Amino acid sequence: MNNLKIKLSVIMLASIFFSCRKEKGIINEEVTKVPNQITAINGLYILNEGNFGSNKASLDYYDYANGIYRKNIYEQANPSVTLGLGDAANDIKIYGSRLYIVVNGSNKVEILDVKTAKKIGQVDVPNCRYISFYKNNAYVTAYAGYVAVIDTAALAVKTQIAVGQQPEEMAIVGSKLYVANSGGYNYPNYEHTVSVIDLNTNTELKRIDVDVNLHHLKADQYGDIYVTSRGNYANIPSNLYVIDTKTDAVKKKFNITASDICIDKDFAYIYSVEWSSITSSNVVSYTKINIKDETIIPSNFITDGTEKEIEIPYGLAIDPLSSDIYVTDAKDYVTPGTLYCFDKYGKKKFSVTTGDIPGHFAFYTK
Repeated sequence: MNNLKIKLSVIMLASIFFSCRKEKGIINEEVTKVPNQITAINGLYILNEGNFGSNKASLDYYDYANGIYRKNIYEQANPSVTLGLGDAANDIKIYGSRLYIVVNGSNKVEILDVKTAKKIGQVDVPNCRYISFYKNNAYVTAYAGYVAVIDTAALAVKTQIAVGQQPEEMAIVGSKLYVANSGGYNYPNYEHTVSVIDLNTNTELKRIDVDVNLHHLKADQYGDIYVTSRGNYANIPSNLYVIDTKTDAVKKKFNITASDICIDKDFAYIYSVEWSSITSSNVVSYTKINIKDETIIPSNFITDGTEKEIEIPYGLAIDPLSSDIYVTDAKDYVTPGTLYCFDKYGKKKFSVTTGDIPGHFAFYTK
């Protein structure tokens, strides 16, 4: 094994409390020591999806200050919630003092105290997917073909905005919300548009024609939106597009496969997992783009060869201060995954075991 691989150990310590709290009732935590990451960011929440129908969604926390990785903190903080976090978690965001978790299979948005992970409440949204925030509202995509608008004070849905079929990820630029419509239930006649919503009126303004089966959508600092297409899993491969939000039109097609994307400052990081019928195996790639001039950097963003340890990349995040790169490995989708950390130069720093199918992140500053 690589000599940087961190030997995992399970420590049963009643004196170690999540996020340096001193509370009773949180005992027998499963924790793992990993290298400290001392920056102004104090920690990282990792959301594990769990296989659909297995009710194994879970929440982990990596404490930067002491280098401790804590698994399954939701159930430890909320022992009275009998079904735990739920089935198939799909997104996580911090807004104000609260942590919002979208649990797709359980048809709900969980709202937690960001410091303690204790449950504050929940809002029911059928087949919910992703969440974004604007002023006093949370916006949640629902596969029924709308965006649910949640009042963050009342924790209740106050209206719905009709969009395209099976909407996925969203991004906000100015007072406009961009929504990737997938049509994921309609193979082979997928949806192919991005909805544009006026956040001042909560109405759909238009739809931008892009490509089939859209999924991830991220905004950069120059007023552009990057959106991935999953293709049709046959003769149309996945791809990456750029939308100019000043004109609300597609300005560039990169002609690269793209499963997920994360943007940090002037760079976009993309990984791709594409099934090859020729080799009967997955073809995995890691790409970096200079978004200032919209050019592909001709090298893998993992530079030390340790990407070979990753079986199925499934989640991607960049520390906004240190630019450390986090990639998760879903492995076989039924056993615990792995979180990998690379420095901004693509050198591996550590790896640690997570829950099942780790895929989503939220950076936290105390």
